[in-house]
Amino acid sequence: MAPLLDDVRLHVFIGGEPASQEQLQERYRRQAVGGPPDGSQRWLTWVVRRRDDERAVGYVQATVADEPDGPVVEVAWVVAIGHQGQGYAREAAQVMVEWLREQGMVTVRAHVHPDHSASQSVARAVGLVKTPVVRDVGYRWYLVAEFGQGESGPGGPVASGSPAVGDHGNGRVE
Repeated sequence: MAPLLDDVRLHVFIGGEPASQEQLQERYRRQAVGGPPDGSQRWLTWVVRRRDDERAVGYVQATVADEPDGPVVEVAWVVAIGHQGQGYAREAAQVMVEWLREQGMVTVRAHVHPDHSASQSVARAVGLVKTPVVRDVGYRWYLVAEFGQGESGPGGPVASGSPAVGDHGNGRVE
């Protein structure tokens, strides 16, 4: 993943700079445990690959946090510059959000920079709606499940495993 993510253009809207291979390895070691030591979050990351040759093009992530009204999922997507504009982010984000909803996640949100039209399009494609709330570098976008009258959404933790793995449109999520 390091060569794909080693591009300053990926940081125009989110700030920062590309991580070195060593920094990425350390980040992935921390993320591989599935969450912080206090158990306040669950971290899920899927590599997005091209279907034709299985080469990685980016990743999607979900951070699940238990809040008083139930679990809330923060989602994000990153696709390498050379693979943008081909639908990978949209398809992978759709698969991820669909899987999260199947696991009982009621509230899904993302933070999208106000000038990042491509990410705004991805957010809309997965059903997120822009709110006036601004956090960090962008507006908060929400998707809240709609249940039948009088019902509440399920609130258990995300199941282990990943039914989202497999071929989807142009790419593959694993």
